[in-house]
Amino acid sequence: MKLVASKLAIMAATGVIAYASAVQAADDVVIVYDASGSMWGQIDGTSKVEIAREVLADLVNDWDAETNLGLVAYGHRSKGDCTDIETLISPAPVDRGSFIDTVNAIRPVGKTPISASVQHAADLLSYRDNPATVVLISDGVETCNADPCALSAQLAKQGVKFTAHVVGFDLDDAAQASLSCIADNTGGMFVPAGNADELHDALVQVQDAMVIEPEPTPEPVVPQVIVTAPEQVTTGAKFEVAWGKTIDSSDFITIVPAGSDEGTRQNHIRARDDLSGTLTAPATPGLYEVRYVLDEGDKTLGVAPVEVVEAGVTVTAPEQVTTGATFDVAWDKTINVSDFITIVPAGSDEGTRQNHIRARDDLSGKLTAPATPGLYEVRYVLDEGDKTIGSAMVEVVEAGVTVTAPEQVTTGASFDIAWDKTVNGSDYLTIVPAGSDEGTRHNHIRARDDLSGELTAPATPGLYEVRYVLDEGNKTIGMAMVELIEPEMGISGPGIVRAGTQVDIKWASAINGSDYVTIVPAGADEGTRHTHLRVHDKTEGRLKAPDETGLYEIRYVLDQGNKTLASASLEVVGADAPLDDGAGLSAPETASTGEVITVTWTGSGEGADQRIALAHKDQPDFSWISAQKVGEGKSMELTMPDEPGLYEVRYLDITNRELLGRSVVEVK
Repeated sequence: MKLVASKLAIMAATGVIAYASAVQAADDVVIVYDASGSMWGQIDGTSKVEIAREVLADLVNDWDAETNLGLVAYGHRSKGDCTDIETLISPAPVDRGSFIDTVNAIRPVGKTPISASVQHAADLLSYRDNPATVVLISDGVETCNADPCALSAQLAKQGVKFTAHVVGFDLDDAAQASLSCIADNTGGMFVPAGNADELHDALVQVQDAMVIEPEPTPEPVVPQVIVTAPEQVTTGAKFEVAWGKTIDSSDFITIVPAGSDEGTRQNHIRARDDLSGTLTAPATPGLYEVRYVLDEGDKTLGVAPVEVVEAGVTVTAPEQVTTGATFDVAWDKTINVSDFITIVPAGSDEGTRQNHIRARDDLSGKLTAPATPGLYEVRYVLDEGDKTIGSAMVEVVEAGVTVTAPEQVTTGASFDIAWDKTVNGSDYLTIVPAGSDEGTRHNHIRARDDLSGELTAPATPGLYEVRYVLDEGNKTIGMAMVELIEPEMGISGPGIVRAGTQVDIKWASAINGSDYVTIVPAGADEGTRHTHLRVHDKTEGRLKAPDETGLYEIRYVLDQGNKTLASASLEVVGADAPLDDGAGLSAPETASTGEVITVTWTGSGEGADQRIALAHKDQPDFSWISAQKVGEGKSMELTMPDEPGLYEVRYLDITNRELLGRSVVEVK
């Protein structure tokens, strides 16, 4: 057995100590744990701190009970503190559980004070009075304005026999150069490592450099382990095995062909702390051995012979099924819950797998027939080795579905379709351009358990097909022709409105409730959508005019394809601009509170009840503060309100509900 020659401090910047051999030392040992922020970096998808915890746990579990062990950590309490170095466990007989819990509680957050940490470890080991060795395994460089090269030279000069070995883990060339001087100055070894395997090899080299060869000892007597297993098991089946004792939890129990070379490993389980477990029998019949094998050296310590015999399963299925249909299958026994039942073309190679289900603890289940007619086999296949141990022949025949749809539909409209039977609930009905490639899918619905449904017509006129398509293989088994025609649509609104006011809009009909009416800048690209409303089943609605003046369009747009069917021009003028629709109304732009102003007009409406109204500017068109009927004259006096603000004088045709003119007056 090898013995460490001096006191040892292991500085785990990545925490990775990948070898599992027990460490024995005559003197105290201190592990210096790097808890700097870089420990959250990942290697092959695993953070360095997780690797550190696992490996340190393995190291502690194998530690010599007679050797005192201590723990120092840095960077675990504050983010930017270069003095954050703490002795967490003083050197003492190791308490494995406490030590592992302490390591697992460390949360990396801080900097990397390499120089100060090496000094701390050296002082803890009384390096001036005793030989001391530090092993630095670092994934980063000094970050605390110190010079590791100068420090290492000083420690070598002042110490009785101070040695520092350095493993540079995942470092670039510049970083390696900044750390290799530590080893050079103290007579130690510098070893670079770029991955987990190289790190393992590097640590072995460093370990070899720290140990002295003891006197040869006699070869230890290899213990024997009694293994028990059934004399006979079925191919692919799970079976129980047991062993008399566990030498090491990493040892394994495996089943291999009788007479296999030492170290052969097939289906296996780890011994852990158990004395029994479950193996899976191979798929090939024959004589086998269940072996207890040491993880260290792959040496067999115990054997039990097992005969693996052929399994047989009876499979039943319908003689004939329809393409794409779901059908029932059954089997008389389950060998292993991971085995599977599949349907494949007759004569397919062993191991072929298409639609399939797992056997689980069931004796029946459902499969989906392929989309292509022909002869098929339903097979029971062992998960172990993909070996077929039972089958039943099935003929898959062509399915046919009759689809009905309207001869003619308006673009964008929803329309009813029907089909005479559903082959599989996952099949779908779709509408595609006539002659589209098999498998083309646009608007569609699932067949489910229904025989009718609703589709939405595309936005482009032309000849289309409504298809019933098998979900299995996307194969069409029924079709109806549909002609899509352009709908006639009209839309209207006021020709001119003030910015930010409500705009009343009417349209001829609602093609699809999801269609929408929108106001967009004149000439905007097709599909542009700003303020809008869904038409639902209505033919009129209201939108807010844009806040910016200019020329706009009111559009009726199909939800299907965002295609514009009709539009009307709309001019948006300033929020205070006068509007006139034949009245020729005129009023002062400003007035004082309580002032009497004169309002004039030149035209009139056709209704019997016409009025001049005074309203707040933001009041609805046919509500007011006061209103006076129009007489024979063309002028009228109005008294302004006592409260300042924006008001509007309006010429209203009450009979015909028309607003013929309006003018804004600011009352100050």
